[in-house]
Amino acid sequence: MSASASGRLGPRSTVGDILRHPAFTGFSRLILPWDDRAYDESLPLTGIGSLLPYHTCVDPDVVTGALNRLIDDASSGSTVFYRFYSDAEMERRPAKKHTGLFFLRGRRGAPFAVIAPGGGFAYAGSVHEGFPYAEAISGKGYNAFVLKYRTGHGGSAATEDLAAALSYISSNAAALGVSTKGYSLWGSSAGARMAASIGSHGAARYGGGVIPKPAAVVMAYTAHADYSATEPPTFAVVGEQDGIAPPASMERRIRALRESGTRVEYRKYANLGHGFGLGEGTSAAGWVFEAIGFWEVAIEHPGAGK
Repeated sequence: MSASASGRLGPRSTVGDILRHPAFTGFSRLILPWDDRAYDESLPLTGIGSLLPYHTCVDPDVVTGALNRLIDDASSGSTVFYRFYSDAEMERRPAKKHTGLFFLRGRRGAPFAVIAPGGGFAYAGSVHEGFPYAEAISGKGYNAFVLKYRTGHGGSAATEDLAAALSYISSNAAALGVSTKGYSLWGSSAGARMAASIGSHGAARYGGGVIPKPAAVVMAYTAHADYSATEPPTFAVVGEQDGIAPPASMERRIRALRESGTRVEYRKYANLGHGFGLGEGTSAAGWVFEAIGFWEVAIEHPGAGK
C-alpha cells in the first residue's frame, strides 16, 4: 500500500513513500536516519531496521503507526515540523539545515517533552525511538517534540541543538500552546547523553537560553557517566544483554544519583540488547508509560527529588 494510494503508510510502503509524501513536504529526509547518504527508495518499511545498525526490536507496525499520526495531524491542518534555527544561522552553518522539531500535540497548555533519539551521533533513529515515544506521550495528553539534531558532528553539536530547541520552545510557548512548567527531557543512547547533560548543567551551558532545568529526565541505554550536585528526577532503562551500554555502566551513575538524594527509578530488562525502543513484545513492553507516570509525579510534586 503506497502513501499516494491512501495517504497513510503501512509496513509494505517504501522509503520512497516517506520521501514523497505530501504531508512531509520540505522535511521528509529529516524523518529518516541518515543525513549523508542516498536511500534505496524501493526499500519496504518491513526492512527499515536495516537503516538503524545500533538498534534492535524495530517494529514496522510501530514505525508506521507513529508516522501515520504525523500524517493525520498534518492532514487536519496542524503544523508538525518547526525550524528552531534562523535562515541566517543555517546559511552560516549549513549542517544546521539538518535540524528541526517534530511536534505531536497533546492538550493545549499542557507540559511538553522533548525526545532526542539515538544513533551514536552518526544518525538519528527517530522512526524507532522518537516518533513512537511522542505518540505515546501525546496520547496521555502531553505535548511531545522529537528533535532532529545534527549527526556526524559529535555530541557537542548535537547537545547544542537540543539547547537551541529548548530555547525556541520556551520563547514560543504561547504560540505552540505548551506550558514551560514541568517539562521533561527524553533520550535514548546518544540522545540520552544529550538529555542528561542538559539535565545536569542546564541549556545555557550549551549555548541555549537561561531556562529552568527539566522536571524529569528519562534516559534509555547509555553509558553516560557525568552528573552534577543537583540532578532532576531520573528514570532509566537498559537491557541486561546490552553490549554497547552495559547495565553496570548505567548502574554506577544511578548509585551516584541516589547517594546525592535524587529520586531515581531504574529498570533492567531480561533478554534485551541495545536500542530496543518501545520494546513491544519484549520484557520492556510498557516502560514508556511507567516513565510518563514518573514524570507526572515530578510535575505534581516538584520538590520530590532534586
